Amino acid sequence: MTRHIAFRLLSMACIVLLGACDAGPPAGSRLLPDDAPTVALGRKVYDAQCAACHGAQLQGQPNWRERDATGRLPAPPHDATGHTWHHPDEVLFRLTKLGVARAANLKDYVSAMPAYEGVLSDAEIVAVLSYIKSQWPADIRRKHDELNASAAAQKP
Repeated sequence: MTRHIAFRLLSMACIVLLGACDAGPPAGSRLLPDDAPTVALGRKVYDAQCAACHGAQLQGQPNWRERDATGRLPAPPHDATGHTWHHPDEVLFRLTKLGVARAANLKDYVSAMPAYEGVLSDAEIVAVLSYIKSQWPADIRRKHDELNASAAAQKP
């Protein structure tokens, strides 16, 4: 199985698992990549909270698809080369707020990604994710918008 197919299957599994999680996103968790004040706040939060691992240019860490000596995956890029845009807004929000293990209900999952609940407000989480999306090329943003529409259509 190619990495691309395996990744797509993992992405779909995350969406299903997150749908079963108890902590839903707030009503205003939709990203706002075209809202200048939100993106400006997001850049500030990204620089302070995310850039140390994910890179000042959203480039992520080297070999981000391969587990390190501790069994953890390095921080992935948030630019167009990464997989961030493969997840709908709601999933990105929950992963950021709750951390991977809790968001995906994977009790024993080990990750270097911290949960930002209690560190960042919901508005700051939306802002940082909006900043990230604002940096993607137009075609990637369009694909992400389509993914959001598909995820919304699948909700009961």
